[in-house]
Amino acid sequence: MWTPAMSALVPHPNVELIKASDAPRLLQQIRPAWQAKDLIDRVRRLLSVDPSSACQRLFNAAMHDLREKIVIAGVDIAREAAKQHKLPPVERAEDIDEYSTSKLIDLAHRIGLLSRPDWRRLSRCYEIRRDLEHEDDEYEAGPEDCIYIFQTCIAVVLSKDPIHLLKVSDVKELIEQPVPAAATPSLLQDFEHAPQPRQEEILKFLVAIAMDEKQAELVRQNAFAFLSSLSSLTLNAVALVLANHLQEKITRSGPSRLVIRVAYAAGVLPYLKQAHLRDFFATVLDGMHKIGTHWRAYNSHGELLRSFKDVGGLKYAPPKIRNEILKWLVLAYIGERGGQTTYGNVRHVFYSNTAAPLVEELISESADLVSDDLKQLKKDKDIVRACCTDHIIRRFDELLDLVEKKS
Repeated sequence: MWTPAMSALVPHPNVELIKASDAPRLLQQIRPAWQAKDLIDRVRRLLSVDPSSACQRLFNAAMHDLREKIVIAGVDIAREAAKQHKLPPVERAEDIDEYSTSKLIDLAHRIGLLSRPDWRRLSRCYEIRRDLEHEDDEYEAGPEDCIYIFQTCIAVVLSKDPIHLLKVSDVKELIEQPVPAAATPSLLQDFEHAPQPRQEEILKFLVAIAMDEKQAELVRQNAFAFLSSLSSLTLNAVALVLANHLQEKITRSGPSRLVIRVAYAAGVLPYLKQAHLRDFFATVLDGMHKIGTHWRAYNSHGELLRSFKDVGGLKYAPPKIRNEILKWLVLAYIGERGGQTTYGNVRHVFYSNTAAPLVEELISESADLVSDDLKQLKKDKDIVRACCTDHIIRRFDELLDLVEKKS
């Protein structure tokens, strides 16, 4: 077995291979906070005489850094992750110091500091390091082992800054400002890297604020804005948990518009039960029929269609109901035979000026989804009856052109 004493007299046989590799250059990628530490300086010195020992010490440095990062991320998160995944209990920072190396790597993965591929790579480094500690005639570490440890430990751990996890209190402070609030790029980045338990905490808090009618309207609108901004960065497992959380708020009478609106803002509307979505959109369609498509109902069209847009419009409506809603939108848009106005002007078509631009937006946003259905509506008897003049037919063709252009 190669020893440090021997290396002082004769260079290790793998030294030249290691020198010719990327290992020395990789050391420069270690972040400044660790560059000046004695442990890294010792790695540099050993690399030129005993690569095996240099690898062991570099791995030790990575594990020490990983322990510090877990503490910075939060003992509360570590505690919850340890409970969920049956790891040794964590009640205080000192408990993390007592973690074995393999369990430490597992804990870092479970709280989100290591992705699954990085967890596997670092676990493999641990196996190699154990072999390096027991080098004998049966096993001698090759240069590929040393290079693998250098690449992994530096790229996965030592080159990366600690993650200061986003806290619920941070979000609370932002949305309670007396002005419209928006998630900053740094907040979005922190949320994206937050582990599952922390993302759940933040999203459930925002849902609670958005649904609390006792809160100031501005605060609730800020909560909706944050839910929308964070939806694309939410882990799939968190989205499922949040959907179940909202599902529990649905009563026998069906989902309220508020629950559906929150679910849409949070990006979890597709995860709700399809039966509940059918119930809700059937209610929306019933409300549309009560108001009607007549242009004189323009005073009611604005609130009706904006509220429909707030829950995703046509995108999540079940196909059969979606087609009925689409038909209503078309009838409201194309209008009816025109004539002379009370001011003596002549309009070729009477239609709701309030509904028309909103209908265009709703159909445009779901162009790919409704393109075929819209073409089929040209044969619908009610649409055919409504298209009684060239000017009305031209309005229907405008919708077809809009969909074709978007598709």
